[in-house]
Amino acid sequence: MTTRVFVYEYLSGGGWSDYGDDAAADELLPLGLSMRDAMVADLMRVADCSVSAAVCEPGNTLPAGAAPLRPLANESAFDFVARQSVLHDVVWLVAPETDGLLARFQRTVGNARWLGCSAGAIELTAGKKATLAHLAAHGVPTPLAFADAPEIQRWVVKPDDGAGGVATHVYTRHENALEDQARRTQAGITLTLEPWIEGEALSLSLLCTEQNAEMLSINRQCISIDSQGSLSFDGVSVDAVGRGDPRHQPLAELAMQVARAIPGLRGFAGIDLVWHPRHGPVVIEVNPRVTCAYVGLSAALGRNLAAELLADRGRGELAERELARADA
Repeated sequence: MTTRVFVYEYLSGGGWSDYGDDAAADELLPLGLSMRDAMVADLMRVADCSVSAAVCEPGNTLPAGAAPLRPLANESAFDFVARQSVLHDVVWLVAPETDGLLARFQRTVGNARWLGCSAGAIELTAGKKATLAHLAAHGVPTPLAFADAPEIQRWVVKPDDGAGGVATHVYTRHENALEDQARRTQAGITLTLEPWIEGEALSLSLLCTEQNAEMLSINRQCISIDSQGSLSFDGVSVDAVGRGDPRHQPLAELAMQVARAIPGLRGFAGIDLVWHPRHGPVVIEVNPRVTCAYVGLSAALGRNLAAELLADRGRGELAERELARADA
C-alpha cells in the first residue's frame, strides 16, 4: 500500500506573502527551500511512498519525481494545507513558531495525519521565555542561571517566538538592552532579554520516539554579530562534532533530559545551545520541527531519516489500534 505524503514548508509554499515581515521572509526563504528539498529527496527514496510538495516560489527546485502542488488563487495557507491534508495520508510540515503558525498548522492537519511534535510541545517551545523556565524547572541548564552572574558582559534581545537570527541584537551594556526591549515592546513585539552566553554555538539534531530521544548529530552553528550588534545566522555545519569528542556523551544525556522535560517532542527536533568553556552546555531554545541541520544529515549518517520517521509513525499507529482492540 502506497503512503501519500504531503510536504509543506511555509515560506516556499506561499506563506512568504503573508509573513508580514519582508526582510525576515527574504532571509528565511532560502533556508526553507533547502529543508523542503532535503525532506522531499529523502522521501523519494522510501519504498511505497508517493510525495507531493507545496510550490509557490519562482524557480522551483523541487526534486524530480515529486508532484508540485500550488494553492488556489486567494487561498490562505491554512485552507491550502487543510485541503491537501485530507488527500494525503501524512503531512510533514515546517513553519516558524512565530505568531503561533506551527501550532495552528498542527491543529489544522490534526493528529491522525501529522508527522511531528504534539500540539502541546509546539505551543510550549514557541515561547523562548516559557521554554527556558520550563527546562530550568526540570534541571536543564539555561541562560536563566546566569541572570545575576558577574561574568556576563553581553545581553541579547530577540523576539520571543522568532526564527533564526531575525531581529536579534546583542549589547555590551545592560541598559541599552533594556532600552531596546522597552522600545520594541511599545511597538507591540513580544521580546525576551537574556544574558549572552559565551562559548561555542552548537545545535543537536534529535530523532524522538515515544520511548527514546536519539541524538543524531552535534552541529556547529555559524553566527556573526556586526558592529551594530545585529546577529545573523549564517548556516550550520552538520555533524561537525564526532562521537570521539568528550562532549558527545554529556550532550546525548542533555538531549534525553530535554526530551523527558517535553514529552510531546516526536519525530525530528532540534536543540540550540552554547557550550560554555567552564559550565558546559547551556540550552538556548528547542525547535519542535525540522531545522536547517536536516539538510545533508541523512547522507552524513548513511541513514534515510525520512524512512525512519515514517516507520516510527507506523509503529505508533499499530500500537494505538492494538490498544483500542484490547479496550473494546
